[in-house]
Amino acid sequence: IEKNEIKPWLKSRWCIGKMTSDFIWHMEDVLTLYEQPYDPLNPVICFDERPCQLIDDVITPIAMKPGTPKKEHYEYARNGTCCVFMAFEPLAGKRIVCVRKRRTKVDYAQFMSDLVKHYPDADSIRLVQDNLNTHTAASFYDAFPADEAFNLAKKFEYHYTPKKGSWLNMAEIELSALSKQCLDRRIGDINELSKEIDAWQRERNDIKATVRWKFNKSDAREKLKRHYFKLQN
Repeated sequence: IEKNEIKPWLKSRWCIGKMTSDFIWHMEDVLTLYEQPYDPLNPVICFDERPCQLIDDVITPIAMKPGTPKKEHYEYARNGTCCVFMAFEPLAGKRIVCVRKRRTKVDYAQFMSDLVKHYPDADSIRLVQDNLNTHTAASFYDAFPADEAFNLAKKFEYHYTPKKGSWLNMAEIELSALSKQCLDRRIGDINELSKEIDAWQRERNDIKATVRWKFNKSDAREKLKRHYFKLQN
């Protein structure tokens, strides 16, 4: 195929939210946070979640042999879904991952309560997350008594990505790594999935794997300057 030949089977997808003042404010807020130096008393933690299908084999696969790849039957059994919760601290190369059956307000609240226990000395957890309706301190009141819910909410400083701007959340990048390195095969049981993710998490934490974030506020103002200009004209 010649370099400039049309390839109609190829397509590119991208998504960027409408550049409103609200989008820019939230973008700059998150980018400014990413520029801050490491502070163990006020850690920056990115949170996200993703659904996960539980897919099992109907017929036992044939194991790989020298010169022969593993063989699995095209038919499979779908054993429902679950949800993977991810908290990622990029400056420490640390992630906390949990598999839950659902993604309700109570699940979110319980995960955040567990997260706080991993940072007993922190004055505040600066939390980057998207705008899903469960991602709010109000969810704590669905899971805990009022005093406990209020005290838990005070542990967090919330920073929301813009709508259609979840690409600003580094937890999405880490979830992508999890998908490619751990979830790219059939796992039909939630307990087995939890074990596999725990092993992946330990390995990544041991080597302090992280994300090298290079897009900053100055870059945004330069590359998106036409959008800034339009807001005032």
